[in-house]
Amino acid sequence: MLGWFTAGPNPDHALLAFRQVSEAMGRTHWYLRALRDGDAMAERLARILSSSRYTVDLMMRAPQSAGMLNDAESLAPRDRGEILAEMRASAKRHKELEVAVEHIRAVRRRELLRLGMADILGLIDLPTLGVGLSELVSATIDATLEVVRRRFDWSPRLAVIALGRWGGCELAYASDADAMFVVEDSDHPEAMKIATQIVSEVRSVLAKAGPDPSLDIDVDLRPEGKGGAMVRSVTSYRAYYGRWSSTWEAQALLRAAHGAGDQDLSAALLDDIDRLRYPAEGISRQQVHEIRKLKARMEVERIPRGSDPLRNTKLGPGGLSDVEWAVQLLQLSNAAEVPQLRTTSTLAALAAAEQADLITPDDAAALRDAWTMASALRNAILLLRGRASDTIPSDAREVSAVAQLIGYDKGESSIMMDEYRRRTRHARQVMDHVFWGLE
Repeated sequence: MLGWFTAGPNPDHALLAFRQVSEAMGRTHWYLRALRDGDAMAERLARILSSSRYTVDLMMRAPQSAGMLNDAESLAPRDRGEILAEMRASAKRHKELEVAVEHIRAVRRRELLRLGMADILGLIDLPTLGVGLSELVSATIDATLEVVRRRFDWSPRLAVIALGRWGGCELAYASDADAMFVVEDSDHPEAMKIATQIVSEVRSVLAKAGPDPSLDIDVDLRPEGKGGAMVRSVTSYRAYYGRWSSTWEAQALLRAAHGAGDQDLSAALLDDIDRLRYPAEGISRQQVHEIRKLKARMEVERIPRGSDPLRNTKLGPGGLSDVEWAVQLLQLSNAAEVPQLRTTSTLAALAAAEQADLITPDDAAALRDAWTMASALRNAILLLRGRASDTIPSDAREVSAVAQLIGYDKGESSIMMDEYRRRTRHARQVMDHVFWGLE
């Protein structure tokens, strides 16, 4: 296996991880047979161990999960219903809340490993990965909601509205789950109090540090932001959005979708906010100015001081934020007249805008290419390091490893960087006239 280790991005890490996995597996018969025969499983394992601290850390929690590498079919993403059924069955066997949630998180950890290994081996593409990660978050929150509700004799119906990348089914490995919580309208005097307790408990148990990866549910996009109520009824949401909502909230709602909980409750709210996110006459010049002003402030305030903006895959020129804001402005302005723009997916909305002649094919391709490469780089950085970063590494060895993870050959890191700069430069040029209105 030394040759396979050497061909990977990090041979030294591969050797250490191989020893740790082998010691944990002991004399497990299928593992020893795979190594002895040198079949595809052994080669896949070598690739994983030399490529990613993230997947190795997940694998070390349950080394027998290396058995998924036996065949490509075992690495295919599972659908939400299948994952949720397993989480429910696993949690049902335990009365204690903490223990039940630990088993839910263990299922999530294995599915994260499955997706990570399939990604490294090139068995799934970026859109499939985004959907898989998003479906996994939905299943995790759904199962945890059910477990927490067991503690109450009665509880109102609850729904979780997915926002941001979760709502767009475009999650990355390091993404939080942006969400809003909706409770049914109820005459029960304790309904809102119980709903708030359930939501707080769900967020707490999933974010808690532990041996399995935590899941942070970010609620800062709710009405009134950090100062707003954690949970609102459908009527309360309708009243707020009908009277007080801001332009940025309409923009945030472009990616609102059912995330977890009661689907009928989600549908009731989502149907109502369509008039806000798909305004009948588009948006005013003043609203366009507000969006541009907020985008400019983000670029100044959120890029870390002293870092190179050109290496920032999220907020740098031509990065993810540029592409997403350009697409969202097209949606806010035109979705009422172009139904195909009423989608939470960035790439689907971009394709719809191109089909409706709102953007030229060349400009659409420039935005799509930049967004796709920036997304792949962010995922590769986390896979390599085991921690998230929006900035492309400056260390030559890490850049080389990242390049290999997204499909370049060894020694082609400079080619990758040249390609990234070219794509983001073209995307920024499109941004200048599509978003900023510059000629």
